[in-house]
Amino acid sequence: MIRKATLNDIGSILQLTNACAKHMIANNIHQWNEHYPSENAFLNDVAQSELYVLEIGNTIIGCVVISSLMDEEYIPIEWLTKNEKNIYIHRLAVHPDHQGKGYARQFMDFAETFAKTNDYESVRLDTFSQNKRNQKFYEQRGYKRLGDIYFPKQSEYPFYCYELVF
Repeated sequence: MIRKATLNDIGSILQLTNACAKHMIANNIHQWNEHYPSENAFLNDVAQSELYVLEIGNTIIGCVVISSLMDEEYIPIEWLTKNEKNIYIHRLAVHPDHQGKGYARQFMDFAETFAKTNDYESVRLDTFSQNKRNQKFYEQRGYKRLGDIYFPKQSEYPFYCYELVF
């Protein structure tokens, strides 16, 4: 079940994102590290009512942020739609023990349905340039790659920005 996260979920979310970071690093994908994602980011996400979790039984196995606020790093990108009615996806994570079972697809279906239901024009996101699996995942869903941004605390490599227009 996908539901809004609460402050009580933060510990479980940090455990799962730390497991994801270790898994990515073990696969030579240096996308997440000790700086990102941070506890403060998740606390802010809960305060903004933008953080969702996927729970099976009583265990949180995934999380995603669905936001209507554009980060300043996205300003230089030439988006396909105006910067008015857009949803931004951040910090999508599924615990490594549960990857490959369609849960990321479930999160994206949820986010895209949320966007359509609330009359947003598009869904925007970024993914790490060294994470070919994620790029393929988004491109197969119809997302168009538009440009590169950088997060120096995470990597010297760029992150690719994508947009899906309805």
